[in-house]
Amino acid sequence: MGTTPTIYKPRQWNLAGLKGISDKTLEMHFKLYEGYVSETNRLTEHLTVILKDGQVDQEEMPAYSELTRRLGFEYNGMVLHEYYFDNLTRGAAGEPNKSSAFARAAAESFGSFDVWKTAFVSVGKMRGVGWAICYQDPHSGRLSNHWVTLHEVGNVAGFIPILVMDVWEHAFILDYAPAQRPKYIEAFLANTDWAVLDRRLSAASAHAGR
Repeated sequence: MGTTPTIYKPRQWNLAGLKGISDKTLEMHFKLYEGYVSETNRLTEHLTVILKDGQVDQEEMPAYSELTRRLGFEYNGMVLHEYYFDNLTRGAAGEPNKSSAFARAAAESFGSFDVWKTAFVSVGKMRGVGWAICYQDPHSGRLSNHWVTLHEVGNVAGFIPILVMDVWEHAFILDYAPAQRPKYIEAFLANTDWAVLDRRLSAASAHAGR
């Protein structure tokens, strides 16, 4: 971890005017994200203090264990929200261009973009709180959709997030009732920045050396 922990600073997004996701929801959501950044920094600092003498003694072990587990929740909460806000934009096209990298990858992985969309939306409708994430396998290049419980349970090690959708109720409760989550999912996809997904795919492919 080093003697000086990394201090993360909350990022800023100008997303006012999205379709179906109110500015009030975004303001609340940004504040919640800032809380994850703050907690990530606080927990990292506590762990650094424990490790200052280069060891974790028996008395420190319970606190060290709990802080480390909690850091996984807070850290993933911070990072996934950054992916989420990054893949939203005003004036989105609603669907990607059929010749785009993402549309082609979806068709290659699921048979068609429409089938991929059905699969992704279905993951988002699952009961519980968490995230629907479309990942790319860096080895095969194929896309797959996954449910992540809370922030940290279900992330696929080594897979690269391409599209990240928050389906905790705080992401839509000011705009839709809990039972209206499908309407929120429609709004999310209507505001998806497909160009960002193409860039993520390109970066993933470069990383894999293809």
